[in-house]
Amino acid sequence: MQKLTYFDRQKIEMYLRVGKTFREIGKLLGRDHTVISREVKNNKGDYSPYSADVAQRASDIRARRTNKRKLEKYPELKKYVVEKLYDDWSPEEIAGRLKEQPPILLKGKTISYESIYDYIYNGEGRWENLYPCLRRGKPKRQKKKNRKKQAKSAILGRISIKERSEIVNQRERFGDWESDTVCFRKKKASLSVQHERKSLLVRLHKLKDRSAPETQEALTKSIESLPPEFWKTITFDNGLEGACHINIKNIFNLDTYFCDPYASWQKGGVENSNGLIRQYLPRWIDLSKITDKDIYEIQEKINNRPRKKLNYKTPNELTNSLRVVR
Repeated sequence: MQKLTYFDRQKIEMYLRVGKTFREIGKLLGRDHTVISREVKNNKGDYSPYSADVAQRASDIRARRTNKRKLEKYPELKKYVVEKLYDDWSPEEIAGRLKEQPPILLKGKTISYESIYDYIYNGEGRWENLYPCLRRGKPKRQKKKNRKKQAKSAILGRISIKERSEIVNQRERFGDWESDTVCFRKKKASLSVQHERKSLLVRLHKLKDRSAPETQEALTKSIESLPPEFWKTITFDNGLEGACHINIKNIFNLDTYFCDPYASWQKGGVENSNGLIRQYLPRWIDLSKITDKDIYEIQEKINNRPRKKLNYKTPNELTNSLRVVR
């Protein structure tokens, strides 16, 4: 049943003053008489049998005490969450890591990612200026917007994603990659991004421009950074930089595939990685002023973030375990 409001309490005080019984007041308010009896017994005034003001103040104090947010009640949990926010982990990554791979000192203490968002935007976190730690860095939570569609491009030797093996679609093996190019406002310099579908591992390389030769060089660096058996397929979108796929295919003996036009969601893994990258490299930044060392550090920050799809292990942890097995 709905809690008594301040207006309800004012009515109770008035009815008591005119001599109404608890049963009569309960009928007038649509409440059981025991609710009225308990309310009056617990909230007597200094000069009257019941005070609406005293009752409301007591109710507000109880609400503040019982509605205290989890991060406000447990300092050690708050310290962990805030540290990970400053380490660029998302609320979902923090919550998942606490549940699946908890630190020894916090074992048994969990929190939902919605509670972390609530603390950041509505709790004490508002005054701690934590929202810039989030991927988008928005002062208010916003709904996702539709992405712009890209123009179709003709690429020689293009094989449709529909012909890709089912084992790739199911993420059952290591070595199936998605490739994309992250662009920046009014600047030629871009970022070549490769994302491995099973481990969520990423490789990042700066491009002078979006040309196919530049992309081929970046892909070559990515491929050579891992053992040859860790590269089996690469899936591209329809950007002209993907025209280099024939050379990559022939040199490294890989299978290459392309998404349908206007269907970038078909390589959603690399699209999600692009969102992580934007946390460090927003669209307005001048990438030409960012060093290769900076790019590598961003790459490893992403590879050392716990991921939900990996049961909150990190991409590097999973990749290293595969290397040991090999």
